Amino acid sequence: MDGKVAIVTGASRGIGKGIAKAFVDAGASVMLVSRKAEGLEAAAAELGGDVAWFAGHVGREEDAAAAIDATIERFGALDVLVNNAATNPHAGPAIDCELSRWDKTHEVNLRGPFMWTQLAWQRWMRDHGGSVLNIASVGGFTTSGSLGVYCVFKAALIHMTKQLAAELGPKVRVNCIAPGLIRTDFAKILWEGDRGAQVAQIYPLKRLGEPEDIGEAALFLSAAASWMTGHTMVLDGGELIRITEIDIDV
Repeated sequence: MDGKVAIVTGASRGIGKGIAKAFVDAGASVMLVSRKAEGLEAAAAELGGDVAWFAGHVGREEDAAAAIDATIERFGALDVLVNNAATNPHAGPAIDCELSRWDKTHEVNLRGPFMWTQLAWQRWMRDHGGSVLNIASVGGFTTSGSLGVYCVFKAALIHMTKQLAAELGPKVRVNCIAPGLIRTDFAKILWEGDRGAQVAQIYPLKRLGEPEDIGEAALFLSAAASWMTGHTMVLDGGELIRITEIDIDV
């Protein structure tokens, strides 16, 4: 990625920082975006390389526009946009979700990626080309007793990836990654204590994912997969294809 410029949202920790690290290590210039300046400053110092940061809310159009403009002004281009930032304010059955929490999930997890992609297209990629990468979830392919609202919007993000890929080619490729359980602070409630080891045992690969796993895939989709668009790469340790046993009396 020598000479390439990327924006990664939600980049101060977890999957976002893992993707940013993969890009920086491959020679890219990277703009880190997240809400809190202190987290971004620490991440930038840790990553090294040609890195800048912009503190803002990914759901606000004015913040997104300012971040994109700052990236183009600082680095002279915008080749890759990674829509990674996400939120999950509701846990429990979807039918019990307060509308304010539904709206917040929509704002960050679906409206946000659309808005950032639209602005990146209008300000740079329509004329110069580029690559957009959305970070969804394996939850977008199934249902959940506790994360149903989150899964609904990740499913929509997967479909939006296809729609925008069909519209923005041939200059812009749009792809998606659907991670399984990754060992991050965002997902800590799902793996902390003994729970992580127990969950890992149901996966064919017998381990949870790490941010570096997603970084490697993001690097491939952003820099190497020149004839791939509109697709979602599932990285889940085999969670979706694991064998489930049903006892049947014969």
